[in-house]
Amino acid sequence: MAPLVSERFPSLMLITRPDRQADLRAPRTVQTGLPLADSLRLVARLTDRDRWILRMVHEHRVLTTNQLAALAFPTRNLARRRLAALHRERVVDRFRPFTTFGSAPWHWVLAPDGAGVLAAEAGAEVRELGYRPRRRLDIAHSLYLTHTLGVNDWFTTLAITAADHDATVAAWWSESRCRRLWGDLARPDGYGRYTRHEARLDFFLEYDLATTNSLTRVAAKLLGYAELARSTGIITPVLLWVPTGPRELAARQALRDTAASLPDPTAVPVATAAADYLETTATHPSPADRVWLPLDSPHARRLHLHELADAWPRRTPSPQDENQDSPITLGGQIMLPAPPPLFEHQS
Repeated sequence: MAPLVSERFPSLMLITRPDRQADLRAPRTVQTGLPLADSLRLVARLTDRDRWILRMVHEHRVLTTNQLAALAFPTRNLARRRLAALHRERVVDRFRPFTTFGSAPWHWVLAPDGAGVLAAEAGAEVRELGYRPRRRLDIAHSLYLTHTLGVNDWFTTLAITAADHDATVAAWWSESRCRRLWGDLARPDGYGRYTRHEARLDFFLEYDLATTNSLTRVAAKLLGYAELARSTGIITPVLLWVPTGPRELAARQALRDTAASLPDPTAVPVATAAADYLETTATHPSPADRVWLPLDSPHARRLHLHELADAWPRRTPSPQDENQDSPITLGGQIMLPAPPPLFEHQS
C-alpha cells in the first residue's frame, strides 16, 4: 500500500497555512552563469520525469522542492537529489527567499538550458517560447511570489489528494496559459478539471490571500467571465478560495452585488470556500473536502468539490477532446501542451 501523503511529506502545510508576502525578505538568487546549451545532448540525458519537471516549471513559473516532491517522487530525499542533479546540468535554476522565521525550501525555475531543451523538442527557437533569461530574477523578486506559490500549493494539494476521494485532476493550467487563451475577457489564477466517476467539473480558480482589499476587483472579474460565457457558449464555474471565514462572508456579499448586475447571472456560476473550514487535524486536508458553498446555494450545508458538478443545471462542460497534444502558435509565440498535474510513473 502506498504511504499517505502526510507520511511521505510530513512538513507539507500547503493550503492550510499559506505564506504572506510580508513574511519574505528580498530573495537571494543563485547565479549559474550558464553557457549556451547543447540541447540535443541534454535531451538524450534527461529522463521522462526530468522533462516533465522542465515543462512544469515552464508552465507554472516556480515550484518548490516540496511541491515537486509531492507531485512526482516517492520521497522528498529522492526529489532533492534529482533536482540537485538537474541544477548541475543547468536545466533548472533555484533561489531561496529569506523569511522572517524559519527557512524556505528551494524554489525552482526554468534555466536557459532547460528552455533550450523544451525548444529543441518543439522544433522551435527559445525566444518563440516567450522565455527570457531575466525571468528568473523577475520571479524571485516578484511582489506576487506568495500568490503564485499559493495557487500552486492549492493545485498541488488537490492533485496529490484526489485519489483519497476516488477522483482525478485531469488538467491544471497556469495563470499565464489562461491569460493567453482568454486574457481579453477573463484572467483566472488557474483552470482545472476534476473528475470523479461520471462527474466532471471544469472550473476557474480565483485565489485570495486577503493581503489587499481585492474583493471588489475579484467581484468585478465576473463581468469578464460573463462575456466569456456569452462569446463561447460554455458556462464554466468560478471557484473563489479565501483564507478565513470572515473574508468569505465579505467576498460573498461583493460577488452577489456584482452578479445582480449581470445580464444573466446563471451564466457565471460561483462557489466560495475558506481555508478555515478545512479539518486541520485530518490526515491531509484538501480543496476537495466539504468546504464549498455555491453563491446561489439553496443548500443548508457545504459541498464536496465533486458535488459542485451537479449544483448548476446550466453548466456546460467543455469538449472532451479539447486537450492540446502538440504545440500551437498563439500571439506570435509557441504554447506547449500543458503537462499532466502528476507524474504518473513514480520511481
